[in-house]
Amino acid sequence: MEERNKTLGEFIIEKQSEFQYSSGELSRIINSIRLAAKVVNYKVNKAGLVDIVGAAGEQNIQGEDQQKLDVYANEVFIQTLINREIVCGIASEENDDFITVAGSDKSHSSKYVVLMDPLDGSSNIDVNVSVGTIFSVFRRKTPVGTPVTLEDFLQPGTQQVAAGYVIYGTSTMLVYTTGHGVNGFTLNPAIGTFYLSHPNMQFSKDGNIYSINEGNYVHFPQGVKDYLKYCQLEEGDRPYTSRYIGSLVSDIHRNMIKGGIYIYPTSSKSPNGKLRLLYECNPMAFIAEQAGGKATNGFGRIMEIQPTELHQRVPFFCGSYNMVVKAEEFMAKYQ
Repeated sequence: MEERNKTLGEFIIEKQSEFQYSSGELSRIINSIRLAAKVVNYKVNKAGLVDIVGAAGEQNIQGEDQQKLDVYANEVFIQTLINREIVCGIASEENDDFITVAGSDKSHSSKYVVLMDPLDGSSNIDVNVSVGTIFSVFRRKTPVGTPVTLEDFLQPGTQQVAAGYVIYGTSTMLVYTTGHGVNGFTLNPAIGTFYLSHPNMQFSKDGNIYSINEGNYVHFPQGVKDYLKYCQLEEGDRPYTSRYIGSLVSDIHRNMIKGGIYIYPTSSKSPNGKLRLLYECNPMAFIAEQAGGKATNGFGRIMEIQPTELHQRVPFFCGSYNMVVKAEEFMAKYQ
């Protein structure tokens, strides 16, 4: 079969042997995410026609206004994972605490936990800008058969067994890694099937795009300000192009395909940064590294950070390897 004609289901079966623990559970988790993504995609693509856009009137644990579609996507992903009895715990950016999942026989025999941002960038939904879902999968630390604890979720990113994102845009794509490279699958909406469209995705070592909200420039650390001046300098292959969508999935996806760096630093307004380590930075860092890129907090590897809380925030530098290294050089001057 020609590589690009492969469906996601066929690809998962073919690559089953690459999973460290080949029990079939991890494959079923990816398949469940595929199913939930199709349901959410359907709602996203008719968001302008139904009463699904706008605020839900609630705030999530981070104090951010929840959009109606946030709540819907959260419920769809959680229920899809619970119904298939393949995970023992779920943590979502939209929930205050993690969810313990017992099987129908009341056992806790599943081995994996899933952490997710069910609808990243949802504040853009009502202006028709691409949004996405981000997910991260770990093997539990506590003994199988017992209820999950916080310890199962507070693992460094190096322990991830799978991570990925879905981007709901002009086409809908599911991109994921299990530690053996990054592959992208595009949904054919006519038949509801994901096909391998972007095999072995790679960041170029160098890029010419920088993605950051420059409106916050005055609040940035001096190292970031210096790096931005470097990007704008007319020298060599610079100045670089500035591209910022404000939807993490979209910005990272574009930079992986085009070559670039994404930065969400600390600032005087967000002293710890704004992005969540467990739901956004760790999975994106895993994908970036598997695609030949680099992801840091400006000083060290994102995936080596030991989490201390479920909704922990960190600064985030992610993208083409040499661009991130250069940004770190500027940050190091003020360490």
